[in-house]
Amino acid sequence: MSTTTQRAEAAPDASTTEVVRVTVPKRSLASELRAIRIVWRRELIRYRSDRLRMVTTLVQPFLFLFILGSGLQRLANAGTHGVSLRTFIYPGILCIAVMFTAMFSAASIVWDREFGFLREMMVAPVRRSSIVIGKCLGGATVASIQGVIVICVAGLAGVPYAPLMILGIFVLQLLLAFSITAFGVMIAVRIKQMQSFMGVMQMIVTPMFFISGALFPSSGLPGWLAVLNRLDPLTYAVDPMRRLVFNHLSISPAARAALDPGITWWGWRVPSLLEVGMVVALGLVMLGIAIWQFSRTE
Repeated sequence: MSTTTQRAEAAPDASTTEVVRVTVPKRSLASELRAIRIVWRRELIRYRSDRLRMVTTLVQPFLFLFILGSGLQRLANAGTHGVSLRTFIYPGILCIAVMFTAMFSAASIVWDREFGFLREMMVAPVRRSSIVIGKCLGGATVASIQGVIVICVAGLAGVPYAPLMILGIFVLQLLLAFSITAFGVMIAVRIKQMQSFMGVMQMIVTPMFFISGALFPSSGLPGWLAVLNRLDPLTYAVDPMRRLVFNHLSISPAARAALDPGITWWGWRVPSLLEVGMVVALGLVMLGIAIWQFSRTE
């Protein structure tokens, strides 16, 4: 028998070759929730394994709170009616601690795109909205953990450890973290390089922080600055945070009027619940835009 004949007999018949079938599970609410949980958990694992990130994201808030607050205290004594400048800027520091961490969490989308992991998530048999929601929840959780660290140093800033106040601060930080992460994801979806994302964030985040009134009262501002202050979304997170903290301080009525004037629209002081509602609404709108953009991404 020739060699050719032996090979022909050894080769399997094409008609009898077994075909391996790959079954893609149907989409369901359980599978979407599982996808959200996996993406959320991945953000926490990345945060836990990056000890340097934990430290570096706290450097700037602590610099503002302790270095800037202590250095300008002498100049501010007359304007703060005896209230420590550290105490005054503490609510704003709570917000920026969450804001910067949430923005860095959103940057993980750009990072995943550069290294190809994002494409693997996009071809998974789940809705892309689940990936975006998982990213936002993961970023909000990480930012809130960082915020808890700043809450723990409240006593060093002259702020009492009142249980209701601490609970309220944590809830406000969680809502702010979600909105800021959604904002960051909305921008990150269209950016392909980490350097570009960091440049855009620096251009947007820094003005948002300084205009928000985190370092100065929102009353008596020049007209142009007052307009920008009211247009800044972060303003409506800083003001209820400051109001919550100042409600637990024993200060004079003059100091309260000067340092916690609130946000006004044509002479009407905006209620805290409305401000919080605006933060949540903006977060949901930006989440919807991020989902729409991510669904169109190839």
